[in-house]
Amino acid sequence: MDLTKYGHACVVLSKDGRRLVIDPGAFTEDGVIGDAEAVLVTHEHPDHLSVEALDAAWAQNPGLRVWTTAAVAEVLGDRDGRVTAVADGDTFTAAGFDVTAVGEWHAVIHPDVPRMQNVGFVVDGTVFHPGDAFTMPGRPVETLLTPAHAPWSKLQEIIDWVRAVSPVRTVSVHDGALNDRGLGLVNRMLGADGPGTGAQHLVLASGETVRLT
Repeated sequence: MDLTKYGHACVVLSKDGRRLVIDPGAFTEDGVIGDAEAVLVTHEHPDHLSVEALDAAWAQNPGLRVWTTAAVAEVLGDRDGRVTAVADGDTFTAAGFDVTAVGEWHAVIHPDVPRMQNVGFVVDGTVFHPGDAFTMPGRPVETLLTPAHAPWSKLQEIIDWVRAVSPVRTVSVHDGALNDRGLGLVNRMLGADGPGTGAQHLVLASGETVRLT
């Protein structure tokens, strides 16, 4: 399986010539969905969901399937059965990948900010994209997509969450609001120069691909 990061929170998983896109949002480059067979959307914040990008993809590929929360499914509409709402514990196959939905709620930003639905996705039992939450995947995972910066997080929580999940490797995502100094600081703390998470920490440039084994 190959993992390619795009922009802020979006990743593309590829195997056997098939592509699965997760969270193509407003900070994701145009055209990333391309010929993908399926898209997973963790929640409705615009940095994770671009309706315009999905509309453009559907115009080119009417068979594109989307799995997401009930709230996002309501925003997108049924699209002739191409949009499926999922919840914690649901399992399905998307673009040849086995997927399990994990979690229910977005992390708390502030008590005065209403919470929204958020579902993470464990793909092929090895890769976990949590969306905007420190959800536990409920099983061992090799690759943890790790939100590096968000209004709802602090470094101590990120490190402790990675330690609790105990993956083989972490890949920084959700880092589009940081400048180079901030990125350097966060990734040093999550890497070998930090207090230690027990995992190898990978930092990918947008469009960079890593082979997962």
